[in-house]
Amino acid sequence: MSLIKHFVDGKNFEGSSKRTNKIFNPATGEQISTVNLASKDDVDLAVQKAKKAFTGWSNKPPVIRARVLFKFKELIEKNSDELTKLIVLEHGKVYDDAKGSLTRGLEVVEFACGIPQLLKGEFTENVGTDVDSWSTRQALGVCAGITPFNFPAMVPMWMFPIAIACGNTFVLKPSEKDPSCSIKLAELFKEAGLPDGVFNVVNGDKEAVDALLTNKDIAAISFVGSTPIAKYIYENAAKNEKRVQALGGAKNHCVVMPDCDLDQAVNGLMGAAYGSAGERCMAQSVAVAVGNIGDKLVSKLSKKVESLKVGPGLDKNSEMGPLVTKEHLEKVRGYVDTGVKEGAKLTVDGRNIKLQGFEKGFYIGGCLFDNVKPEMKIYKEEIFGPVLSVVRVKDFESAVKLVNDHEFGNGTSIYTRDGDVGRTYANRIQVGMVGINIPIPVPMAFHSFGGWKRSLFGDQHMHGSEGVRFYTKLKTITSRWPSGVRSNPEFTMPTMK
Repeated sequence: MSLIKHFVDGKNFEGSSKRTNKIFNPATGEQISTVNLASKDDVDLAVQKAKKAFTGWSNKPPVIRARVLFKFKELIEKNSDELTKLIVLEHGKVYDDAKGSLTRGLEVVEFACGIPQLLKGEFTENVGTDVDSWSTRQALGVCAGITPFNFPAMVPMWMFPIAIACGNTFVLKPSEKDPSCSIKLAELFKEAGLPDGVFNVVNGDKEAVDALLTNKDIAAISFVGSTPIAKYIYENAAKNEKRVQALGGAKNHCVVMPDCDLDQAVNGLMGAAYGSAGERCMAQSVAVAVGNIGDKLVSKLSKKVESLKVGPGLDKNSEMGPLVTKEHLEKVRGYVDTGVKEGAKLTVDGRNIKLQGFEKGFYIGGCLFDNVKPEMKIYKEEIFGPVLSVVRVKDFESAVKLVNDHEFGNGTSIYTRDGDVGRTYANRIQVGMVGINIPIPVPMAFHSFGGWKRSLFGDQHMHGSEGVRFYTKLKTITSRWPSGVRSNPEFTMPTMK
């Protein structure tokens, strides 16, 4: 059984802690490895190494840093199959979905390759008589990222490529459920020419998180996960005088208008609700049926959910893989049980699915609820599983109110042929990312990712220009030079004066 270690100062590092965590293959339910969990001393050592590396790395010209990122991009592309299989092996999502998530992370690396342009400041000549003023953006120091299990490659790559391109050094704490991909990315970054200590990976649980939050040498913390943890990260990092971006939970609504292309809406919902077994912060877990569209929507959805091909991630026929752990499987099943008790109509029940040869895997089939009410637990809370709830409302205004009243404001979509409806929805909805006839409105890398309300704690979103601003601090310089002595030209032989 393999042991997954930390990656600190350019090499594998076992650490001083004797605590470990078991890693399972969700498709089979079998333990495949063990990961070391970092102690506070282990985390502090990683931060110390990152701090030591900061001076040299931050002083390198941005174009030199960009060349390392270009090489890193090349190595990710070269090793994409291995990285994808690591994601599938430890998380469970199907191969094509895992490959797609890696690609979205790679796009952030591509964006970061343009850091010489992105770091350019502003200059004003003669802001006052003989006075010039200019601004520049400089690196913060050591930054840290705490990332979730659902995207072992993409979410870390929302953070560290931009942070490092800006001249910072970085300590990543990936999920202890699927850490191998992060370790491989660190090894590839070193191979690309990244100096030792610039990018470090420490595996761990709450002890490691708390060590990052309290370490005085960390300047900024980035986090993606559930809202309770995001709030904890935000409060404690800020208390320790760190810059924070903490992305929390979601309950993403897809509003289906009576005039929409229903087949397009249904296909979009299938991918958005059941892709990655619903383990996405951008999963569309609520379909809001407006007016008389509800019956047709549920009828079409039911047929597709029933025929959903569930199986191991490496099976090319699989459309949806298992959940990440046995504990999470039981949690999702519990939500379905609760929905039935609350009076929602379970139109498709995926709880009892059994796969021959994979009986111990963490599988649940697609579940579809109809007649879900806003006061129900399955509506209020993020399930993070393949459970889609249909809520019926009488009109557009009721749909807008429903979405705006929810505590989360991460992502939302609307399906309609009416341009006025689409524009009005995008304008009035209190949500950070909006799709119009787009099921999963995740921005490209050169835009920024983040929600509103209790889906984001902090002021700046991930990647894009917001990411560059988050990982740098602004400095403005104003200068005046004394006039000096301006002599007239002399045409005689110079002599001592």
